[in-house]
Amino acid sequence: MEDNYIKSVDPTSPLSGRVEIGDTVMSINGNEILDVLDYKFFAYDRDLEVVLQKPDGSRYNLHIKKGEGGDLGLDFESYLMDAPRSCANACVFCFIDQLPRGMRKTMYFKDDDARLSFLLGNYITLTNLSDREVERIIALHVSPINVSVHTMNPELRCKMLRNPRAGETIDIMRRFAKAGIVMNCQIVCCPGLNDGDELLHSMRELEALWPAVHSVSIVPVGLTKHRKYLYPLTPFTKEHAGETLDLVEEFSEACRHKHGSRIFFCGDELYIKAERELPPDEFYEEYTQLENGVGTLRLLETEFKSAVKLADEPDGIDFAIATGVSAAPYIEKLLHHAREAFPTLKGHVYAIENDFFGHSINVTGLVTGGDLIKQLRGKELGERLLVSQNMLRRQELDFLDDVKLEEASAALGVPIYPVESDGFALCDAMFGILPEVQIPVREETGEKFYRYNT
Repeated sequence: MEDNYIKSVDPTSPLSGRVEIGDTVMSINGNEILDVLDYKFFAYDRDLEVVLQKPDGSRYNLHIKKGEGGDLGLDFESYLMDAPRSCANACVFCFIDQLPRGMRKTMYFKDDDARLSFLLGNYITLTNLSDREVERIIALHVSPINVSVHTMNPELRCKMLRNPRAGETIDIMRRFAKAGIVMNCQIVCCPGLNDGDELLHSMRELEALWPAVHSVSIVPVGLTKHRKYLYPLTPFTKEHAGETLDLVEEFSEACRHKHGSRIFFCGDELYIKAERELPPDEFYEEYTQLENGVGTLRLLETEFKSAVKLADEPDGIDFAIATGVSAAPYIEKLLHHAREAFPTLKGHVYAIENDFFGHSINVTGLVTGGDLIKQLRGKELGERLLVSQNMLRRQELDFLDDVKLEEASAALGVPIYPVESDGFALCDAMFGILPEVQIPVREETGEKFYRYNT
């Protein structure tokens, strides 16, 4: 229970002044608290009888009255109130296995935790769930859950996840569907493995679980240059990407007529690889699969054009935008659109080749600080450089290769502003309404290198 200790108490908490740091929540209304799911579920009610334990082992009871659904305001030693659960698979397409050596240790941790799926939207394979945990998810009605499916063929799933239990977990999905647990699913499509007829079979099986299966993304496998001794996989060609789009769109159109929803959506990368136009805004319905890069660029454009209509005259200061190779033409298009409305708007867009992971990796979120510095040094950057927030760890403000934001800024001689993946935020940053950037205290120096705000 060492991860269950109370680390801090919000001053507005109904437990403020009544519990101490280091105490442990043992039960709520007679229900044992094992982790964050128990805590959030059983703390929902208005009247609570909470049993806590002090570090010396003694216990005490507190009666709490609060608003229904109100937070108890406790922070624990671990966010999960338990150790995170690592992945039990060795997927043939695993991106973490394709990372170069020497990166920070946290980059190599593979989580596969149902609690993080519910709380943070992480995708899980279900392979490390015990039957007790499956029953608890059903009993607590933990929903929605994001599931990495990849294939609905049990034998193929065992092969792709390299886990003899992987095929059995398809039945867990059926149990969840029967219990009304909503699932958003993901298929990482690998040419020659789970594409073509196998993909069609998976879509049919998943459609049969609708409406519990609410949406499914089909995204192309990402292959870095660090694949020595790994399972031989081939990237999508332009032709094969087009064939996959045709297959999915035909099936999803039939689903739309039958169910009122397409259910199945391809990632933006497949359209880019096939050199096809992205579908219109209404195609993506609720934009449920944005985290998987499904409709991200279309929504960005829709929001950006709405923002330009509301914008005031830009500040006239020259700027640059650095982005991944795949997104660069779309960002150029947005800048051109803004210039049509405001001819005085300045700016340059630079596509950053991914030398760190390999040129087959061209998404913006995987651009590293080292590549940014190397490819932009000496370029015309104006007085500010805009990058996607997705390139950086949010709190630490460093890139995937551990280059710090302030190091990149010093090397390039301009302040760098991380911008949220939002069309309104991008328009604001282009026009001079900049996000606040606060460089965190670095442990090695104990002081900020620099700081800049709006």
